[in-house]
Amino acid sequence: MGRLRAGFCRWRNPFNPAQETTVSFEKTRALVFWTKDPAPFLRFLPEIEASGRQFYFQYTLNDYESERLEPNLPPLSRRLDTFRRLADAVGPRRVVWRFDPLLLGGGLTPECLLERLDRIGRVLAPFTEKLVFSFADMYRKTRCALRRLNPDFRAPETAEMRDLARGIARLNDDWPGRLALATCAEAEDLRELGVEKNKCIDDALLLRLCAHDPIMREALAPPRRLPLFAPVAARAAKDKGQRKLCGCVAAKDIGAYDTCPHFCVYCYANRSERLVRENMRRCRQSPETRENLL
Repeated sequence: MGRLRAGFCRWRNPFNPAQETTVSFEKTRALVFWTKDPAPFLRFLPEIEASGRQFYFQYTLNDYESERLEPNLPPLSRRLDTFRRLADAVGPRRVVWRFDPLLLGGGLTPECLLERLDRIGRVLAPFTEKLVFSFADMYRKTRCALRRLNPDFRAPETAEMRDLARGIARLNDDWPGRLALATCAEAEDLRELGVEKNKCIDDALLLRLCAHDPIMREALAPPRRLPLFAPVAARAAKDKGQRKLCGCVAAKDIGAYDTCPHFCVYCYANRSERLVRENMRRCRQSPETRENLL
């Protein structure tokens, strides 16, 4: 919120810290937030809405409590309550539920994952329009961290991916309010099971939220010229800076590595707990160091 109020932030390339740019928010018309715990942020929502910017949340809500894969998150019951509070505040279309990543081994079976997804889905279905899931990517750092906790943790194999997707689609048929289903940056094509390929920065959703914003309409659906406020389909170009399988449209990611204190075991964005704690300490010290960090 400090950076939004200041109107800019500085962004450093996580792979080349010497590469730094200043990002101005002067022309920012929409924001997308990723979170596993938006509770501390709820009190700022009226201020963001008053700024005239549209926004939505990608809310990752997993159930890996017994495996200790997400050690610093609030209890599942509290995260479920926060999800409902957030949806009540901003509307279900602005809160996308993510179950991400799907992991197997260490006592986690496909049946176990589906049971947990079902319990959560029955609670959250009235408060969202979409469920996005993905399968674990075993980056070297992720694989090493998981093996330290339990050497049996692994990514699902192709047949297991399809079985999980089929099971999620069946569960969705019984949830109160059928959700749109999608996978994030997955090579496996599951569309015949009713599972689309996701765009986390989603031009279609942004067009729905920005229906009365001609600048956003022009940016997200440029080829056609239609009367102002007429229905229009999204046709924005894919973000060239993202992974090949990513469907996101062009945006500026201002996230920073080594800043998340949740310490999820499978995380690829923290190099070490020591660095995270040092960055948090620096962030609390003074406005000047806080600006340098953020």
